[in-house]
Amino acid sequence: MKWVRLKAIVIKELLAILRDKKARLILVIPPLLQLILFANAATLEVRNISIVYCNQDGGWYSHELIQRIKGSPYFSHVYEVKQSKDLKAAIDEQKAIVGLEIQSDFSRILGQGGMPKIQIILDGRKTNSSQIVQGYVARIIQNFNNDILALQNINHVQSVTVDFRSWFNPNLDYVWYTVPHLVGILSMVIGLIVTALSVAREREMGTFDQLLVSPLEIREILAGKMIPAMFIGISESTLIMILAMSIYKIPFQGSFLLFYLSLIVFVISIIGIGLFISSLSQTQQQATLGTFVFIMPTILLSGFATPIENMPTWLQPFTWVIPLSHLFVIIKGLFLKNMGAMEVLWNIWPMIIIALFTLTIAGWMFKRRLE
Repeated sequence: MKWVRLKAIVIKELLAILRDKKARLILVIPPLLQLILFANAATLEVRNISIVYCNQDGGWYSHELIQRIKGSPYFSHVYEVKQSKDLKAAIDEQKAIVGLEIQSDFSRILGQGGMPKIQIILDGRKTNSSQIVQGYVARIIQNFNNDILALQNINHVQSVTVDFRSWFNPNLDYVWYTVPHLVGILSMVIGLIVTALSVAREREMGTFDQLLVSPLEIREILAGKMIPAMFIGISESTLIMILAMSIYKIPFQGSFLLFYLSLIVFVISIIGIGLFISSLSQTQQQATLGTFVFIMPTILLSGFATPIENMPTWLQPFTWVIPLSHLFVIIKGLFLKNMGAMEVLWNIWPMIIIALFTLTIAGWMFKRRLE
């Protein structure tokens, strides 16, 4: 091997890449996009936590404990409710990830050197976040205990005991969190791949021209591309759901009808994106790359790896246009609790808007490429 010839080949390949506008965009835009998303969205630290408390005591000790929670940098939203049922409703409706309930005799028992109890309720639907938040609360209470013991000059090991309870996932089993989410993730991946590769594959095989001269209308061609992807995506999700309930013993508390309604709307919105990618791609390689570029930011912004409330404020509105983020709310609600029909519909209508938009754009792009 002569180095002169090797050098010529290397220079030729570099120039070919740099002179190709599409190649330059692929080299620059996706890495920058993923850098921004990974740096801001993919964090395992739990911040901007919403906590709700019900203080039935009103004494100095309970007030001091609440002030310490409010002063913590981790809790950015601290809500007070007057009754236990309102605290439970806040957890149930996901307005807060943790609830704190202080009994009416808390300050009296503590002032007499006793060991009062407080109850902490965690939202088990957010398994990883709940475990981290449990550690934050336990640390605050431990510091509170140490200061109170020093103030009272008492040698007890602990002055305040905590009763931690996790709703919807009593053991905070991480499998109960990940496996239901895979129902949405894998149905999205399957739907995207099947539709994104469909038109590009026909262009490479030379059968795309046969569609153009056939008596089929554009909407019929689009429907023919959509239906197989819907069937495969929903079948894949059904298989995962069966395995989740049979092998991993994850309970399904909600309505199967609402589940499949949500899944169908979700898959339709994803198919629109896949057809849009397919209409822009000339080869299957381009379609695969476009699918990959879409999947990574979608999973990061969906709230699967990192809670949406932990993301920067400027980034959180973008999660609204991610169909997966709405489906995750429904999946967790139907698997781990019996989410009502109105709550499900409240999370379905954004996906309907996204589906209408993506299918309209895909149809317009498809028609434009045919012309």
